[in-house]
Amino acid sequence: MKGSEAIIKALQAEGVKIVFGYPGGAVLPLYDALYDSDLIHILVRHEQAAAHAADGYARASGEPGVCIATSGPGATNLVTGVATAYADSSPVIALTGQVPTKLIGNDAFQEIDALGLFMPITKHNFQLKSTEEIPETFRAAFEIATTGRPGPVHIDIPKDIQTGELDIKKFPIPAKIDLPGYKPKTVGHPLQIKKAIKAIAEAEKPVIIAGGGVIISGAHEELYRLAELLKIPVATTLMGKGAFPEDHPLALGMLGMHGTKAANYAVDESDLIIAIGCRFSDRVTGNPEEFAPNAKIIHIDIDPAEIGKNVRVDIPIVGDAKNVLRDLLIGATSINYKNREEWMERIRYLKESSIPMMDFNDKPIKPQRFVKELMNILEGKRFIITTDVGQNQMWVAHYFKLKYPRSLISSGGLGTMGFGFPSAIGAKIARPEAKVICVTGDGGFLMNSQELATIAEYDIPIVICIFDNRTLGMVYQWQNLYYNKRQSEVHLGESPDFVKLAESYGVRADRITSPEEIREKLEKAIKSDEPYLLDIIIDPAEALPMVPPGDKITNIIQPERVEPKIKKVKFKDIERVRVEKESVSY
Repeated sequence: MKGSEAIIKALQAEGVKIVFGYPGGAVLPLYDALYDSDLIHILVRHEQAAAHAADGYARASGEPGVCIATSGPGATNLVTGVATAYADSSPVIALTGQVPTKLIGNDAFQEIDALGLFMPITKHNFQLKSTEEIPETFRAAFEIATTGRPGPVHIDIPKDIQTGELDIKKFPIPAKIDLPGYKPKTVGHPLQIKKAIKAIAEAEKPVIIAGGGVIISGAHEELYRLAELLKIPVATTLMGKGAFPEDHPLALGMLGMHGTKAANYAVDESDLIIAIGCRFSDRVTGNPEEFAPNAKIIHIDIDPAEIGKNVRVDIPIVGDAKNVLRDLLIGATSINYKNREEWMERIRYLKESSIPMMDFNDKPIKPQRFVKELMNILEGKRFIITTDVGQNQMWVAHYFKLKYPRSLISSGGLGTMGFGFPSAIGAKIARPEAKVICVTGDGGFLMNSQELATIAEYDIPIVICIFDNRTLGMVYQWQNLYYNKRQSEVHLGESPDFVKLAESYGVRADRITSPEEIREKLEKAIKSDEPYLLDIIIDPAEALPMVPPGDKITNIIQPERVEPKIKKVKFKDIERVRVEKESVSY
């Protein structure tokens, strides 16, 4: 068979049924083979959206998502989406076309060094040199992407490899592979497990920090059992939201820069931190020198490179979170741990003193009120919320109480604006039974608004909720806090009309301007079971509580209210100040 047909067969052998992509010259043979295959291809309107959709598919399902782009600008347009997946350990397979092998290095049309581009933002990187490499390369790519700490893998496919012939009898699909040097450690060392159990038994004020690794490994049930068995409160990172039910008495909420008072203070006062599948990023720790100053730290992670990278660790345990927690549960059932009633009383006080106000009736709408209404409407339903990046992301993360894993999809590590909408497309396709809601800011939505054409064309029933304040909200908040209220290039202006924009693509849309309208219009959109956009006019001056960057996590400040100071520049102003040049004779 042809190389392009072998690629399709290799994808199908891995269980792939749906791919996201955008065709071009260097992948024409692959798309020609796709025409006769059973694979479903979602034609996005920009390659970045293909990567984000594949990422959303992977996060919602736990299975690898596949995206395809042509060479040159097609490959470069994938980069941001692949880097986003890499930062959050998401198993994405990125396929790029390449010029024929004999032209590589000759600056051929639409040639780019794809290997060099993707090397720092993928778990592994391949470039096919012959058709015979296809079976082993694709089997290896999926194995690497989905085992150990998951992550994206890139395969660069020259055009002549796609048109070349492959003897399928000599090189069967799927191939049997051996990956020397790649043996992820999934079981924690027994001695380290014993040390951890001893530390837990001796601790008076323990806290669990659950990161995204808990969700990736499917360890949420083990986490729940451990917390309840040993009466240990649980804080989560942004990526860990949903790993532990946030309506549980032991739930502290999200930790860090935009974390809850209960989570931040409990971690600061603890004498033992049990960190599971988290990176201890700067957004979690604040000043690492002042992070949990009185606590021993147990760090459980499948990636040994993360242990001790950002904070000191007393008991490192390398292994899969699910396996390690199972071992801890076995050992913990027979231990006598210290009386923690005083600590539980302190936790109850912290939680009661930090219950957020959400019943605002103000106009423009307070984001907290919208989040509350959304939470109430989705109660008892299967749902996935995707967010963009910025204030919209933090409003949801801070105030929406999640109960189940894989119910929130957000760009945590890279913080990619434009992620929320296309990732919702992938999430809905991965889990069609779930209600999928994209909560996004106006700035982030405009970065990939062209995907309205995709959801209209394929009739993908997601609800897009735009927090419309005509402002780059998080940048605006930081400028007001740390740059003397000098609001530089954060006001988006009055264009576009998001309702008319959606309707021009054939997507139903409505605008919400007052709190009384929220429930009715939101329920209508969700029940419609069709693509729907809601333009929610929110208060631009409403700001989030936060810890200043690099500060101690207990230093939570409530930003003062600062109204927008809009500075308008029009083309005539640019024309007036441009440098006049001498006329040039031709």
